[in-house]
Order: sequence, then structure tokens, then C-alpha cells
Amino acid sequence: MLNTGKLIIYGGLFIVLIGLVVYFFGDKLSWLGRLPGDIRIERENFSFYFPITTMLLISVVLTLLLRLLQRLL
Repeated sequence: MLNTGKLIIYGGLFIVLIGLVVYFFGDKLSWLGRLPGDIRIERENFSFYFPITTMLLISVVLTLLLRLLQRLL
């Protein structure tokens, strides 16, 4: 089992990797957060945004990646 220090380092590297993807490919990911099924309510003095479809998509992708990593390791 990994110790806490290694887990924090791997988590930090993962966050940096996500940051690099968003930095370099952010303009190509503009559709993310605007999928059909994302709830957006805008009134005069109120706005509510609940990206349920985007959250489900990210959850499925992360689950598949983590299962793939688990099988490889």
C-alpha cells in the first residue's frame, strides 16, 4: 500500500496534468459544461447552474481511467 507522502505527490501530479490540459486545450473544451441536460436558470437577480450531465460524463471517464490503472498495476 502507498504511504501518505506518495499519495499526495501523485495527487499533485494529477492536478498539474489536468491544469496543463486545460491550459493548452481549453479552447477546444468549451463544450464541456454546456451539454444537453445541464440545468441553467437565469433570472434578473438570480442565476443557478447545475451541470449534471457534465458531472456524470466526468465521473464515467474518471471511473474508467482508475479501473484501467488498477488493472495495470
